Amino acid sequence: MAVAKKPVSKKNPADAVGTKTDESLVMPKLRIKLKAYDHKIIDNSVRQIIDIANRHGVQIVGPVPLPTEILKYTVNRSTFVHKNAREQFEMRVHKRIIDVISPNEEIIEALRDLNLPSGVDISIKL
Repeated sequence: MAVAKKPVSKKNPADAVGTKTDESLVMPKLRIKLKAYDHKIIDNSVRQIIDIANRHGVQIVGPVPLPTEILKYTVNRSTFVHKNAREQFEMRVHKRIIDVISPNEEIIEALRDLNLPSGVDISIKL
């Protein structure tokens, strides 16, 4: 089933889908991505970040749970004779995203000084 698309003129860039002509509509936001193997420590870390954001009076969106990444490994139990005897292991990587809308310098500094437990990977992007 084909969907007819709106023709885009080359003269007027405002006709293109997904473009913004008004720069005032773009609000700065801070995206925080968290990854951990244990769901309990990632939820505690998210609570710490939300508490910091509430103390500084910043609006947040999230935490949004992303799909859990499951890494599966199969290993032979024996090295030689018992080829069909195998063990299976899996690692689960839990992920969360938090967006901070219109952050100020105080919240950025507080997030940099945040002490999270080991096993939690955090990445902050503007």
